Amino acid sequence: MIEVTIALTVRELKRWYRQKFAIVFTLITPLFWIGLFGKSFNLTGFFMLPSDLPPEVAAAYKELTGRIILSVFGTYDYFSFMTCGMFAVLVLFTSMWSGMSIVWDRRFGFLNKLLAAPISTSSIVLSRIFSSLVRSLVQVMLIFTIAVAMGLRLSAGFGPLHLLGVFTVLALLSFSLSSIFVAMAFRIRTHETIIAVSNLVNLPLMFASNALFPLKQMPSWLQAVAEFNPITYAVGALRGLVIGNVDQAAVLGDFLVLVAFAVGFSILGIAFSHRALNR
Repeated sequence: MIEVTIALTVRELKRWYRQKFAIVFTLITPLFWIGLFGKSFNLTGFFMLPSDLPPEVAAAYKELTGRIILSVFGTYDYFSFMTCGMFAVLVLFTSMWSGMSIVWDRRFGFLNKLLAAPISTSSIVLSRIFSSLVRSLVQVMLIFTIAVAMGLRLSAGFGPLHLLGVFTVLALLSFSLSSIFVAMAFRIRTHETIIAVSNLVNLPLMFASNALFPLKQMPSWLQAVAEFNPITYAVGALRGLVIGNVDQAAVLGDFLVLVAFAVGFSILGIAFSHRALNR
């Protein structure tokens, strides 16, 4: 089973690597988000002062507004705040399209050949999940490098262990989301339908989380929805690891919730995929 899973995963990755035009456009979208929206949203610009104020008043006001910004966003730099959120959103977008190859394999008959072969259906399912996970991490690595060059402010103690933690969090998120989207794809017959479903769920998942704005700034009903969104916990852990200024106990809590999401979603996704393939 392991050899078959690896072989099918490599096949998926080769097909992805050959689509260089699609890879470029996949990377351009998050770069536009962080480069245009992230850089243009100036937090301190919301608290502009008249130039004729006494120096002591201006200094006190600047200190007060700085404390407000830091307490709400955890950093003075919205670019860094948003970039951590876009790492998780990039994983969402990649996982969302993980089932597209299934639809094409069904259309051209390759999926039927796999089902007729003497291999476990688990290998078929896991290969799609693992290939999506690898694609997500490779793309995040590229975006992370570009974001650092653009001015991503890392915490003072950021090191290799923090970087490992970042990719572990994103791997858990990718495994969770890919399991669900792959299970959905095994029940979908046309690529038009999977495109429609993906476009329907991507924006709610992104905006009903803390990827772009802090949870405390949202209405209470949206905060309640965000509590059930795995992206919320992934972004919380990422900001604690990358930016800092977050209680490490909170980061550990977010990580444990992500583990629970990964286990639960993978069990559900694999079970639904088996049921769809055996029909």
